[in-house]
Amino acid sequence: MSATTHAVIFDMDGVLIDSEPAWKKAEFEVFTSVGVHVASELSEITCAMTTTEVTRFWYEKTPWQGKSLEEVENEVIDQVGRFIVEEGKPMSGIKQLLELFHRRNFRIGLATNSPSRLIPLVLEKSGISGYFDAISSSENEIEGKPHPAVYLSTAKKLGVSPEHCIVFEDSVHGIMAGKNAGMKTVAIPSEKQFRLEGFSLADLKIRQLDDFNEQHLASLMEI
Repeated sequence: MSATTHAVIFDMDGVLIDSEPAWKKAEFEVFTSVGVHVASELSEITCAMTTTEVTRFWYEKTPWQGKSLEEVENEVIDQVGRFIVEEGKPMSGIKQLLELFHRRNFRIGLATNSPSRLIPLVLEKSGISGYFDAISSSENEIEGKPHPAVYLSTAKKLGVSPEHCIVFEDSVHGIMAGKNAGMKTVAIPSEKQFRLEGFSLADLKIRQLDDFNEQHLASLMEI
């Protein structure tokens, strides 16, 4: 490898930890409690949004009384946090993958649409806090993914040019954000989303983190 500094930046939900059930359960419970009919087909649309965007989405569908959007959003975040602490499970292969990049002297970052206060809960629950050199949340950016802001901010914190960064993402919006930032992208879609056309944007698509190897890394660094 050349003297150029390289970085890897991970999305959080669905990449570091299996948190989709937590978000779905929390959103259903909280939004239902204020009178929203949480239709499953619409929940699929909201899964790539920030929590602020999700709350606004459901409020526009069914405006509620008695609680502000911020209060309802915070209830959702609190519920997700509790689920992570009590039941969260790291994604298979994440520690081995972090070790691979650590051995190769990559700078390691995290860039998520989730709120900042959930990040330490996930890292602690997964036992991987010590690997990360920089973390960023879209709540501190002008827009969430697919806008590239959160990835560009993370690259800046890491001191690495975007073209020397590799992104790991499980959503099409995340892959778009990485590509919009000028980074190489690895898609790890869920089984039900694996064949979505949007993932063709990725430089590499794998079924699980365990599948990533040194050969994949070498090919990405040649692109």
